[in-house]
Amino acid sequence: MAEKPWGGRFDGETDPRVEAFTESISFDHRLAAVDVRGSQAHARMLASVGLLTENERDAIVDQLDVILSEITSGQFAFHVELEDVHMHIESALIERLGDIGRKLHTARSRNDQVSTDLKLYVRDSLDTIDGLLLELQRAFVSRSETDLGVILPAYTHLQRAQPVQAIQYWLAYCEKFARDRGRLADCRQRLNVSPLGAAALAGTSLPIDREQTANDLGFDAPAGNSLDISSDRDFLVEFTSALALVAIHLSGWAEEWILWCSTEFDMISLPDAYTTGSSIMPQKRNPDVLELIRGKSARVIAATNQLMVLLKGLPLAYNRDLQEDKIAVFDAIDTTVACLELAPAIVNTARLNIDSIADRLEDGFLDATALMEYLIRLQVPMRTAHETVGRLVARCESDGLKLADLTLEQFQEIHASIDESIFDVLGTTNAVAILSSQGSGGPDPVSHSLAHWQQTLGLD
Repeated sequence: MAEKPWGGRFDGETDPRVEAFTESISFDHRLAAVDVRGSQAHARMLASVGLLTENERDAIVDQLDVILSEITSGQFAFHVELEDVHMHIESALIERLGDIGRKLHTARSRNDQVSTDLKLYVRDSLDTIDGLLLELQRAFVSRSETDLGVILPAYTHLQRAQPVQAIQYWLAYCEKFARDRGRLADCRQRLNVSPLGAAALAGTSLPIDREQTANDLGFDAPAGNSLDISSDRDFLVEFTSALALVAIHLSGWAEEWILWCSTEFDMISLPDAYTTGSSIMPQKRNPDVLELIRGKSARVIAATNQLMVLLKGLPLAYNRDLQEDKIAVFDAIDTTVACLELAPAIVNTARLNIDSIADRLEDGFLDATALMEYLIRLQVPMRTAHETVGRLVARCESDGLKLADLTLEQFQEIHASIDESIFDVLGTTNAVAILSSQGSGGPDPVSHSLAHWQQTLGLD
């Protein structure tokens, strides 16, 4: 077994229980690829400033590729005695290259190394998640042509409120996920500064070139303060916070469709591929995938809390507590990706229950607001119009009628100027047709919004 790179200060052996307690290789092995990427950039920089020869650089870069290949193929043995992925890779390099391998860590600490690895890993994950969100947006927009002209009840307080086009629902999710993508882009911009060169916490007296490693690894610039670099995990909190909102939006969508596919709502049907049955009730079709998306959102939301509690009492600069950051971040990434990989398929294959929706569409006085606004156009004060329509609704409920069932004479009892045009706003179809404000659920605004999203998402 290779010696610990930090072992020179110590005479005694580490208690095996401590080794088991302090190891992170069981979860940070997934950083191997980015660790190699960062180490190769560091080696190239060391050679450019004369701290490595070109031959030494090439030997290190080539051997790191070999080590990564062994890790990726499962041929590399991990040992808790070497704690983490960084020490495993460095120890393997030293074992194979001797003193040349010992030179790699020149002007570098595990502190700036780990931070660099995390930023590279998060940046890659962020780009993956952004791509998955794009596919989900495209799924909602793509099904809009199938659902063109379908009217759905929209709800507040889970009570029927006003009618809108189904497309308005789908584009509402596009807006939410667009904000999610914007937050991820903001997070990417702030995290994209290079920690390499901060070393342990104070930088180094050696003639390194931080601009070179930053450029080599695709960072916008070197990060500014070595003390801050060693302790900074703001980018992880910001990233998981953005993921938490993605999870919240996914959970809200899942909850809505779980309700909609119940017998009580009967508004949407999910395909067999994304539902399961009951072990005892043969008739059941359970929306388990949606339920698990809703449930797994709790893990993503919890990651942000876990990180903030982890960081809240740490003095500058590095503290070993920070080893625990990866557990929360990795789980948040894995969970979000798993949910986003399934969501577009569900959106693409679910089917609106058109007949069931139409049978109940006139329930709940969805045209009441349209009637109120009709009265406002007759110069009736808004609050008076609101009260008047409220009384009409109560009357209709008592008599088992809809607003459109009332006669012109009954309407004229509340306002003499009312004429036959009142029936042009009653009923859900009419109530939707007259919606005209920008961003509303009427035909023209929805058509404009749909065209915008088709163009934005490359679907036009």
